[in-house]
Amino acid sequence: QVQLEESGGGLVQTGGSLRLSCAASGRTHVTSVLGWFRQAPGKERVFVSAVTWGGGDTMYSDSVKGRFTISRDIANSTVYLQMNSLKPEDTAVYYCGVTTGRLNIATRAPKAYYSWGRGTQVTVSS
Repeated sequence: QVQLEESGGGLVQTGGSLRLSCAASGRTHVTSVLGWFRQAPGKERVFVSAVTWGGGDTMYSDSVKGRFTISRDIANSTVYLQMNSLKPEDTAVYYCGVTTGRLNIATRAPKAYYSWGRGTQVTVSS
């Protein structure tokens, strides 16, 4: 259905910024939801942010609210995650995934997503 590819990860110092990109190809529907998740070593994959493709509605985890901004470029079929004021605890592999429906509790669950990219590493040094 939809194939996803993340890019933009790297090494930054505490307080720095990165912009992650998730390029989508295939059948994207107006009801699609694009989500960002992250997974640190030895930890579960956890929700970061999501955006509805059709309406641009957004959702954020409490840990990143006010620091990260999700957006989408419909013409280029790309979702972005602007990450500011980065902290060492943001260090993780960041994945994008696609699901459908409204933004709700299920949006925060990795199980809801049909397809995933391979991930991009973000490392924040102290």
